[in-house]
Amino acid sequence: MDVSLRQLQVFRSVARHRSFSRAAEDLVISQPAVSAQIKSLEQVLGVPLFQRTGRGVELTEAGRQLLPYAERLLNLLDEALAAVHELRCAQRGQVRVAASTTAGIYVVPKALGAFHRAYPGVELSLDVLNRFAVHQRLLAGDADVAIMGLIEDPQDLEIEQFLPNELVVIASPRHHLARRHQIPLDEIAREPFLVREIGSGTRADMERIFAEAGLSPRVAMELRSNGAIKQAVAADLGVAVMPRDAIGLELETGRLIVLDVQGFPVRRWWSLVRRAGRQPSAAADALWNFLLQYRLQAR
Repeated sequence: MDVSLRQLQVFRSVARHRSFSRAAEDLVISQPAVSAQIKSLEQVLGVPLFQRTGRGVELTEAGRQLLPYAERLLNLLDEALAAVHELRCAQRGQVRVAASTTAGIYVVPKALGAFHRAYPGVELSLDVLNRFAVHQRLLAGDADVAIMGLIEDPQDLEIEQFLPNELVVIASPRHHLARRHQIPLDEIAREPFLVREIGSGTRADMERIFAEAGLSPRVAMELRSNGAIKQAVAADLGVAVMPRDAIGLELETGRLIVLDVQGFPVRRWWSLVRRAGRQPSAAADALWNFLLQYRLQAR
């Protein structure tokens, strides 16, 4: 049975207005075109849908049966078109975000909160992973946007500078170097260092900083989270290199201090990253552009 949406639209308009001429005005087509669409629909269905009266036209029993179904079908079409429009305008949709550990805990939530307030219809998910896993998510197409620090292999990635990532040396306020100024790098390298696991961007940055000075820090303990490192440093188990973003509360409460070490603080950057050459969804593109603007306000 070949019934077109246009026939149903014309049928609904005639039924609402009880008039072929008023339906023609409503649909901005000629009255003969309205009559032709109704005649064609009646031929397909094999029953008359309207009967003429002195005051215009009235629905037949078949017409009354058809009308609610036509209304439901056309309303569903309107909803579908509206949903597609909202997706195209980034009013709806889903965006998968991946972030390296420190960025995902201390930097990204605030930025995503600002985006959510501007685009409340967009559903966000956030995976907090080490930088290798974030890189793999991007290349596999399992993340739309990533925020991370060190990127060793930028191939197939589009990268934009996001927010500053300042690395500092932290210690307990009771540490014997707490009141020293301009501590030489070779002296701090002899202190017991608490470090993240291999694969951590912060650890890789720290090792590179010391290697460039021809030094190798004394690694005393390896821990798998910034929180564990902060607790261990506060308990006088050693010193650590950590992003300043990760220690705001501890500095405010006096549980940790920043040591004055030559060459520190070291300024790195958090980066916005996405797959190059891949057409993003409207929602993912909206998040990307929003974060590019957010960085100007947050710096």
